[in-house]
Amino acid sequence: MTVTVDETQMFFFSAATYNGHRIHYDKDWARDTEGYDNVLVQGPLQAALLSRALTDWIGGAGRLVAFAVQNRAIAYPGQPLTFGGVITGKRDDGLIDLDIYCKRGDEVLMPGTATVALPSRGQS
Repeated sequence: MTVTVDETQMFFFSAATYNGHRIHYDKDWARDTEGYDNVLVQGPLQAALLSRALTDWIGGAGRLVAFAVQNRAIAYPGQPLTFGGVITGKRDDGLIDLDIYCKRGDEVLMPGTATVALPSRGQS
């Protein structure tokens, strides 16, 4: 899944999560006080989009069992971010392990792991 986060989405996410940090909405503050080129996309917003990519892939009858990520690099609004993963194993109990990521181009901004239960054949 690829998403280009914009400043409106960032504003609403900050409001919904009660995140008042100026680095996510005040360009002058981000540049002059924090030294960034622009406001920063919230790490939790990136994680939420990554979990959405997973749950979209799993489908309604599947389930996200475990999810862990690390925010290792910044993202700016207007940059296409790609969310995905690769299967790393299948357990005897039917659970699937994955390495997951949020990338900007080839750079991994947010690596992580997940475990999912996929729906049985015939379920949707």
